[in-house]
Amino acid sequence: MPALNLALSKGRILEEVLPLLARAGITPAEDPLTSRKLVIATNEPELKLVVIRAADVPTYVEFGAADFGIAGRDVLLEYDGDSLYELMDLKIARCRLSVAEPANLAAADDPRRWTRVRVATKYPKITQRHFAAKGIQTDIIKLYGSMELAPLVGLSDRIVDLVSSGNTLKANGLVEVEHIADVSAWLVANRASMKMKHAAMKRVVERLARAVS
Repeated sequence: MPALNLALSKGRILEEVLPLLARAGITPAEDPLTSRKLVIATNEPELKLVVIRAADVPTYVEFGAADFGIAGRDVLLEYDGDSLYELMDLKIARCRLSVAEPANLAAADDPRRWTRVRVATKYPKITQRHFAAKGIQTDIIKLYGSMELAPLVGLSDRIVDLVSSGNTLKANGLVEVEHIADVSAWLVANRASMKMKHAAMKRVVERLARAVS
């Protein structure tokens, strides 16, 4: 079996993917949640886990540093490359990508009347595409965290961000006003690896598919 690298993103996806891997019969040699190692062996001698930032997973896979990877749909939608095979929705780490605004603004607001919006987000490409499709001009402010703060201090009128329970929005006086996309973790693969290592990768993919179902 040829050597395979599976890129995993840190955070919620990593926490939820480990039980999925276990159901597929794949166990890391040490706990990726506590280990300082970034490349971790598994009980499958040829399969290694590469633990990286979520936004880097598509890049590692596209350029062949990882044969396949697991990333959120939000990361894949924001990514520029087109050299990835999207193999499977793993149905974990589910949430949604939404537009939110202060509740007092939403009370008298109608998104259908928007012509220009000032939005804070870490997803500028998704945001631009979403509003451009509706003919709405955007001033996009890219942030890397704490989106909810932006409307509170006047940096933006609205935000585009991931929403899970909605509790963080509510705690900061914000409400969802538009749904952009449902998000979950997806298995993606490098195109060249799928050709060169097809049989080995197919075995792993089939095991993951059974674990998902």
